[in-house]
Formats: sequence, structure tokens, C-alpha cells
Amino acid sequence: MKAKEVTKVLESIAPLAYQESYDNSGWITGDPDVEVKGILVAVDMTMDVLDDAIQQGDNLIITHHPLIFQPLRKIVKGDIVQEILLKAVKHDIMIYSAHTSLDNAWTGVNRELFKRIGLHDFSLLKPKVDILKKLVVFVPEDYADSLREAVFKAGAGQIGDYDSCSYNLKGQGTFRAGEGTNPFVGKKNKIHFEPEQRVETVFPVHLQWKVLNAMQKAHPYEEVAYDIYSLDNAHGQVGSGAIGMLEKPLSLKDFFKLIKERLDIQFLRYSGSVEEVNKVAISGGAGSFLIPEAIKKRADVFLTADLKYHDFFMSADEFVLIDAGHYETEQFTKHLIRDILIENFSNFAVRISQVNTNPVKYY
Repeated sequence: MKAKEVTKVLESIAPLAYQESYDNSGWITGDPDVEVKGILVAVDMTMDVLDDAIQQGDNLIITHHPLIFQPLRKIVKGDIVQEILLKAVKHDIMIYSAHTSLDNAWTGVNRELFKRIGLHDFSLLKPKVDILKKLVVFVPEDYADSLREAVFKAGAGQIGDYDSCSYNLKGQGTFRAGEGTNPFVGKKNKIHFEPEQRVETVFPVHLQWKVLNAMQKAHPYEEVAYDIYSLDNAHGQVGSGAIGMLEKPLSLKDFFKLIKERLDIQFLRYSGSVEEVNKVAISGGAGSFLIPEAIKKRADVFLTADLKYHDFFMSADEFVLIDAGHYETEQFTKHLIRDILIENFSNFAVRISQVNTNPVKYY
């Protein structure tokens, strides 16, 4: 099995198009065409994680946080990121990261945290608005059904839990075939009128090549008339954070207790107060940018990490902000990645790193 087969499975759930503009999800180092001997999964890429892979003979490391986050101007000894890269290359270790691409995926990091806490009625806190496009294509009436079927199979036409969504309008197309053409209908050098359908459907941006390829193959014309529009519509199954309900309302004290038990952590920072916790908003990792969304959706509490001092002033009576720690809210990501891979490669060993990569210590 080649490394690119492994990452293809991850990207079917967390396409790189889902990542934020500042991120560096994807291949960090290595050759995707190399055969995989063993896979090690970790939250962070550290020297201890690398040494573990080398000792156990794993040549592919998949992490949540990317090793290279800021641009590198050189690769020399003296900087830990650069030293890890040098050692990884020396030992033919491939490194891949699934960061905000997996954060924003429907069954990604926040779904895993949601499940670990024991919430239900999952929905996204802030759906993304920059990853949907619309295809408009003009096709002879007799070929409209087969063309729709082809682009739907390629991933177009999905709106929420509905598939095969399109809008269709009958009309008349005109064209004149020039010299050197091989027109499907009509004659060269003569204007032709053809009954056609205008077919409109939507698709996520990462499927554009696949959808257009399917459209071209299903269309009888050698020159296909079509338009692609970028949309500002929110994608209801891609985005940041999540919100849901507890099985039963809890006091704030009991909710704290539940979080500490379910996430196996000792300390929580919080502000605000609420008599009863029922609706819970969450975001693994740094989620302060989602505080307004949690307030707007009337969450009782918002559980996230990396809150700054002034962020805590945004809490109030009947709304509680909780900082449970960055590593702590994303620690189960390695289990999520392992489970995705095992489901698709059941006969291949995937190890979860036992190295605690959390750089924060508590006293």
C-alpha cells in the first residue's frame, strides 16, 4: 500500500480544501508513492514521536498539528522544527498533517469531542461559506438525464441530507460549427437551433475537477457550454465548532465534573454563571473566534481552549465560557484518525503514539 492511498482516505473525509487559509494541512515531507511499512498517529510532531516511529519501523507519521506552520527560510540544526525535518528525511520518514481540514469536517475533531462528552443533536457552530460552487450546463434534452446522473455520482447535487438536487429549464441553444469541427448535430458553417436543457446544480470546491470530468464525458458535444459560479452559501456540513444537547440538564458544578471525567483532565478555567447546563457549544483547540456564534445560538456554555484574559469578559449570567486546554480538547484526534484508517485498511497496523506531546505542565 502506497502512502498516497492512506492520505486519499483521510482527504475523502477531510479534503484539504476545508482547511483555513493560514493552515498547512497535507504533506509535510516524504514521497506519497512510497510503500507504507507502518503508520504512527500523534497529535503533535515532536522528536520523541519521531524516535518512536524510527524504533518501531513506522515510515509514515500522521499528526493533527502540522510540523511546519510558519514558512521556513532554511533547514539547519539549532531549530527543533528543522532538526525534526532533517532527521525524518535522513530516516525516510514521511509526515502528513490533518489539521483544520479535519477540524472543519462533518465527522472530524469536533464530532469526536462531541461524542466523548456525550452530547446529541449535533450541528455545526459556524458553517463555512467559501467552498460551494454552482455548475450551469446546457445539454440536449435527450442527454439531460444521463448528464445529471453522471455529475450526481461525481458528488454534485448534495444539499444537507438531500442528494440529486438540481434545477432544470428547457430552452433553445444556437451555434454554428466552423471548419475543422465535428458537430454532434447541425451542419458546418450553418447556424443550428437545438432544444436543450439548462441544468443547475451545486458542488463543493474540492470536487470541481471530478464533477467537470464527469460532465464532459456524459455530454455529447465536443465543445460543452457551461458556467461555474462561486457561492456565498454556507455549507451545512463543513465548518467550525459544534453545538448540541446534554442527555439531561446538569448543574454547572456537575457539568464541570462530567467534563473532567470524560476528558480525563484536572483543571478548567471558566467565567460566567448558569443555573442549569443543557445546550453546549464546543470547539476543539483555539476557539475564541466562535464565542459570538455560541452566544447567538443561545448555548448555556461554550467549551474550548486558548482563551485570553479579555475573552472571559464575554461571559455573563446564563452563559459560561470554559477553557479546558488545547491538547486536552484535541487529544482524541489521534484515536479518530486511527479509527478512520482501520475502517479502510483493516489488515494494516496503525499505532497511536503513547508520547504525551502536551507542552503545558500543571503544578
